[in-house]
Amino acid sequence: MSSIFASLKLYLDRQATSLGRYILEQTLFLLIGWIPTIVGIGLRGLLYRLILQMDGLAAIESGVRLRFASNIRLGHGAYIDQGAYLHACPGGIELGENSIVMHGAILHVYNFRDLPNAGIRIGKDCLVGEYSVIRGQGGVVIGDRVYTSPFTQIIAVNHVFDDPKRPFVEQGITAEGITIQDDVWLGAGAIITDGVHIGKGAVVAAGAVVTKDVPPHTVVAGVPARVIKHIDKHSQNGTHSKPQREIYF
Repeated sequence: MSSIFASLKLYLDRQATSLGRYILEQTLFLLIGWIPTIVGIGLRGLLYRLILQMDGLAAIESGVRLRFASNIRLGHGAYIDQGAYLHACPGGIELGENSIVMHGAILHVYNFRDLPNAGIRIGKDCLVGEYSVIRGQGGVVIGDRVYTSPFTQIIAVNHVFDDPKRPFVEQGITAEGITIQDDVWLGAGAIITDGVHIGKGAVVAAGAVVTKDVPPHTVVAGVPARVIKHIDKHSQNGTHSKPQREIYF
């Protein structure tokens, strides 16, 4: 019996800041979390203020899963599409003004190791693409006007596996954090690994795996990613450079 209670407590500790908060949040999800159309959006825009922080008006579609909702802050005009999942265990998630989280995206802090920098901070006018994943154990800070295409991954945590005599799950993790500055575009399926800093105006091509810092106003591609182009207003002969859109999406 004690093991059952211990498992139940562990589950609740992973869902909300307290039992009272869990009951309140789950009750609201049950009553209005499923209601479709603008009616549901309107009800959630009003009543979800009881469980999360809204700076002005924000739109939350039906079927959105929220955990530790009291640690979620939505800027004015923010939009969360159907099927998104936000888990804001202490450290929290902030979604800036007019930013969008698309269908099936996962924003997951999940900090149960007391990591000091855990959290996800997304600026204004950003877009998190369909089925993208952001893991914020080491802290993820995203500037303004950052777009991620579908299936991108921003993973601010990594496992240590230096000792071949021990299982990697016993060797701990690193959580250095990820910073993405303003006006960055991440192509479909791009992966940003822990400890990376992406400079302003950079473009990460589709399928790239970024393991090192990306300079501002460059295009990186490949596995591991490397600089393939510097973004300039004009080419060397004074004419506009021809865009290579086919590799970036």
